[in-house]
Amino acid sequence: MHGFANPARFLRIARWLMPLCMGVGIVLTAVALGWGLFVVPPERLQGETVRILFLHVPAAWLGMAGWMGIAAASFTEVVWRHPLAAIAARACAVPGALFTAICLVTGSLWGRPAWGTWWVWDGRLTSMLVLLFLYFGWLALARASEGVEGGAARAPAIFGLVGAVNIPIIHYSVIWWKVQHQPPSITMGKSAIDGAFLWPLLAATLGFTLIFAGVVLARMRALLASQQAEARLRRKAMAEVEF
Repeated sequence: MHGFANPARFLRIARWLMPLCMGVGIVLTAVALGWGLFVVPPERLQGETVRILFLHVPAAWLGMAGWMGIAAASFTEVVWRHPLAAIAARACAVPGALFTAICLVTGSLWGRPAWGTWWVWDGRLTSMLVLLFLYFGWLALARASEGVEGGAARAPAIFGLVGAVNIPIIHYSVIWWKVQHQPPSITMGKSAIDGAFLWPLLAATLGFTLIFAGVVLARMRALLASQQAEARLRRKAMAEVEF
């Protein structure tokens, strides 16, 4: 793993892995969404509204996965001081926040016909909203700590680790508390979803995950290039001053 922390080696891998993830992800997502929106039959109880499932579930998964990526990168930064860890966390934050927002919007659109209301303050919805606020807080903290050295520079990493406590709360909220949200339909080795809905859902989730990975790699490349450009400018400025 330490080998992948080398920026030059990472750039060589990301140069071909990023377009591969994006290309396969876009194709798979387009096929899965077309399958789910136009081929899958209406659900017996929810009718046509069940089609929101194919965007809502992948968005929920990637909203949580984005913060898990921040937490993993933060742990790596704090423990091993990997040079790419902070960049990886920053790369995960924006797409993670975007998918969290999509999850909340699609959940509200789905909840209106299913529950008769746009929003309920139950454990699952509230903890997901907290996750979006955590993303906003992390992004603000990361921006404020740019150019800072010492312990203050690791403040976003510590915040990322502390915020990870919310992830199991989101996952187990439908089990711990009586909530409006339905319990998990897919568990380890079992699924309560009919195969007609399950397979396009899994394909959409995989497709969106590959797109997410491609976006994160692209953002890491851009952030790393920006840092390298700033370092070259600083060295050039110092050389001119010395001259």
